[in-house]
Amino acid sequence: MAELENTTMSSLQSLNILLEQAESLRDTALAALQRARDAADAAQAQVEGLLNYRGDYQKRWSQQFGQSGAIEIVHCYRSFNERLDHAIEHQQRVAQQAQAQCERARDELQQRELRVASVKKLIERRVAEERRLAERRDQKMTDESAQRSAWRRSGTAAMFDMAGTW
Repeated sequence: MAELENTTMSSLQSLNILLEQAESLRDTALAALQRARDAADAAQAQVEGLLNYRGDYQKRWSQQFGQSGAIEIVHCYRSFNERLDHAIEHQQRVAQQAQAQCERARDELQQRELRVASVKKLIERRVAEERRLAERRDQKMTDESAQRSAWRRSGTAAMFDMAGTW
């Protein structure tokens, strides 16, 4: 019986260690998700900043062209605008990649949370099983005690019956 209890305790200790590891990995995944969200937010903010800048730049130059504009200035405008478009396209790709990384981190976190929940459920089942076994042992001990008590009483009663017949 002591061997069974030691095995069960060892099993629960192993499961608790497994739970700690799973929780640690989940916490790491949560931190990675937060970093990925921050990176995605920063990349998207950069895209929005570039788009706003381009809008302001185009508005400013369209006002300038309304007044007067030399051909050299127009070429500079177009050249800068093309570079700005390329920068925006590049930053949009960066933002998409950051968003994809965020989704991967979210998936990883969900897997880690599922693992933690599974280990917790396993621990609950082991504890319930141990409780059920302990109750059975207690019931068996109670039944055996009651049986011995009844046996003693019946043995004592039989002795009194024999004594009365003498």
